Amino acid sequence: MRLRPEQLASHLEQQLLPIYVVSGDEPLLVQEASDLIRQHARKQGCSEREVIDTSPKSFDWQDILGSATSMSLFSERKLVELRMPSCKPGAAGSKALCSYVELAGPDDVLLIIAGKIDKQSMNSKWIKTLDKDGGIIQIWPIGARDLPHWLQQRVANAGMSIDRDALQLLCDRVEGNLLAAVQEVEKLKLLVSDSNITAQAVTEAVSDNARYNLFEMVDCALGGNASSSLRMLHGLRAEGTEATVVLWALSREIHTIQSVQAACDKGQNIQQALRSQRVWNNRISLMQGACSRHDASSLFNMMELASAADGSIKGFADGKPWDNLESLVIELSQPGEM
Repeated sequence: MRLRPEQLASHLEQQLLPIYVVSGDEPLLVQEASDLIRQHARKQGCSEREVIDTSPKSFDWQDILGSATSMSLFSERKLVELRMPSCKPGAAGSKALCSYVELAGPDDVLLIIAGKIDKQSMNSKWIKTLDKDGGIIQIWPIGARDLPHWLQQRVANAGMSIDRDALQLLCDRVEGNLLAAVQEVEKLKLLVSDSNITAQAVTEAVSDNARYNLFEMVDCALGGNASSSLRMLHGLRAEGTEATVVLWALSREIHTIQSVQAACDKGQNIQQALRSQRVWNNRISLMQGACSRHDASSLFNMMELASAADGSIKGFADGKPWDNLESLVIELSQPGEM
């Protein structure tokens, strides 16, 4: 079953399929769609969550088959979350995923979170097999033409309205950064008293900057300044910034670095790779420096730290979210080899 992102919420109110595939290169929208599925899975009794990541070299596709046949220790149902950034499972992975459908218990739910799945892969056997019993949700980037409508809908969902001039000003401010857009809407929700956002309100919100800015902190870490970025992180925490928002911002940049390095490995030069990831011109130098500092080992470490932070934020893993975020900022600020 193919589902558009905007159909997912109403679909989940009616039924919970045994398999979902959420794919795309826009981390915020992929995260929100995945969270929605997790929430409904918990409501339906999936109180145990097992996370399997295909990124490590030690990963074995037999792990997913073992999960299909193992009983849940703590509940009648479990959610198996397979993180597959490459979207290319290969012959072994394709066979394992098809076998999972046959072996899995009727009460378990498989959530596959993947990067963008290309047209060729959409016609592959494993996708077609999962599509028979599950839901495929493809997340597409929000382009400049669609951003005003998306942002207006976001404002409406927050219980507000927005003037045309204010909408354009807000679009110009976020420059296609959906996470920044979410943060601005939340900020305006606190500042606007009559539920209508005007251009003046947006201007005042922009000038009324908090002492510590999330995106300045991230850029500081990308620039390799660990002490300043940690000071900003502590300030963001003191000001009440949500750990989830901080993790989104950091994960987005880590994902970009990973994608740029993958493109360079395929023969693109660094400038082409950065532009293919829609890095803004004024950030190319910053991102180029970050990409040159980090290697496969440090990227793996950061993905592990991000996963730990995500688990602690959602209550599925031990540890304190802000401690995990601090470790992630330190790793992002440092070179690949210490």
